[in-house]
Amino acid sequence: MISSNERYTRGEKALAEIDGQAGQAVIDSLADIAPDLARYVIEFAFGDVYSRPGLDLRAREIATIAALTAMGTARPQLKVHINAGINVGLSQQEVVETIMQMAVYAGFPSALNGIAAAREVFAERALAA
Repeated sequence: MISSNERYTRGEKALAEIDGQAGQAVIDSLADIAPDLARYVIEFAFGDVYSRPGLDLRAREIATIAALTAMGTARPQLKVHINAGINVGLSQQEVVETIMQMAVYAGFPSALNGIAAAREVFAERALAA
C-alpha cells in the first residue's frame, strides 16, 4: 500500500512539473483557510490521478482544459491549466483548438469565455518572457 507521504511527495513533484508557480500559488492560497484541501489536491489530483500511466501530461491537460471550458464556471482554474498545458508542451494553437471544440458540446458562451481566458494567459506569458 502506498503511504500518504509517498502520494504527497509524488504529487508535489507532479504539481511543480505541470503547473509550476501557478499551481503552488493555488496551494499557498489554501494554507490559512483549508490546508486539508491543499493536501487533497496534492495527494489525490496530482499524486494519484495525474501520476497514473495511460495518458501523457499533454493529453491530461487537453482533457482538463476542455472540461474546465465546458463547465464555464471555473475561469481561475482554466487559466492555471492553460498555463499547465503550455508547460507540458501544448502550443497556443492546440489550446485554442481545444477550447473551440467545446463550442459544439458546451455552447458558444463557454467557448468564448475560454478563449478570453486563453488570451489573458498568452498575454501574461508574453510579458513574463
